[in-house]
Amino acid sequence: MATIFKTLSSDDITSTRTLLHESVPVTGTIVSGSTYSDNNIKNYSHGMFQSVYDYPYLSSSANHLFDLSCGYSSDSGLNNASYEQNSKKVNIYSQMAQVLVGYDSTGSILNFDRDGDLSGGSKIKEAYFINLSRLLKKDELKKGTFRLECGTGSAYATPFSDLGQIGDYNADTNYRVNSPAGEYAVLYTSSAEANSDSGVGLLYYQAGVAVITASYFGAAIMSDTDAAEALMTGSDIQANADALRHRFGDLDFNNTIELNSTIYFCNANHNEFNYSSNPTYLSSSSIRVKSGKAQNSPSSYITSVGLYSSDNELIATAKVSEPLKKDPASTLTLRVRLDY
Repeated sequence: MATIFKTLSSDDITSTRTLLHESVPVTGTIVSGSTYSDNNIKNYSHGMFQSVYDYPYLSSSANHLFDLSCGYSSDSGLNNASYEQNSKKVNIYSQMAQVLVGYDSTGSILNFDRDGDLSGGSKIKEAYFINLSRLLKKDELKKGTFRLECGTGSAYATPFSDLGQIGDYNADTNYRVNSPAGEYAVLYTSSAEANSDSGVGLLYYQAGVAVITASYFGAAIMSDTDAAEALMTGSDIQANADALRHRFGDLDFNNTIELNSTIYFCNANHNEFNYSSNPTYLSSSSIRVKSGKAQNSPSSYITSVGLYSSDNELIATAKVSEPLKKDPASTLTLRVRLDY
């Protein structure tokens, strides 16, 4: 326990913010089931979404990758009580829309807007949802890095044929901020279409959610015979999730970790910390670290720095790589960084 304290002023403390990025590739063979024969796919009795893992989900080594679901708006032409899981599909869409898009002035849930301006125009009323896990997205997705290859051909048995790619092209400079869930961008099929009104989905960076319009798959969605509308209305959510992931070719993006730091500059002036509070510092009234009686100046070796609260409670310690000699002829500045 220290017996001598030095108070740090505001000039000795500063804060920084650093963004770290990781490249995250998710191969289609894992998602489609061709690697683990769907043992890495978890379905639930409620039937409202499907979870995808990177390994058989019953294993302790399995990591949750993302959830898949689908739904349509209450004012969609597909909303019909006779359709399979109709109420659940409407509820899924409403839940995602109220969180990601919000409400209008009358308190009604807004639909997903194809170009993100929310002022009118084409809406995404039937959509597939990819909810990335916190493990993958970290604090948020890095803008402009999201790329999803997905099969658009009619042959279910060859999921990696007729691949089409969608991504948040040019999103690093062209994104929207009018969502209650944070920043998002429009998904396009190519960089040439970026900044146009021909988007095929939306990507929410902080929420880690991709919304893909069902019309992107056209009449060739996920089956030999079923059209997009027939699959969305005639099959349950689990079957739609199966159909979507069987078309996965590859998913790539960069995540973002926000590292906030407080840096303390601990200054030891020439007349400070030249003595140690360690009881072994003295032996027979002589300073142990002095090389001889001819050396009159005291000296000590700094091995660690302790940060204390206002009531002298130790809250953090930092160790130096090697002891630093301190005497009245020298000054030291130790830079202590706390990350959180």
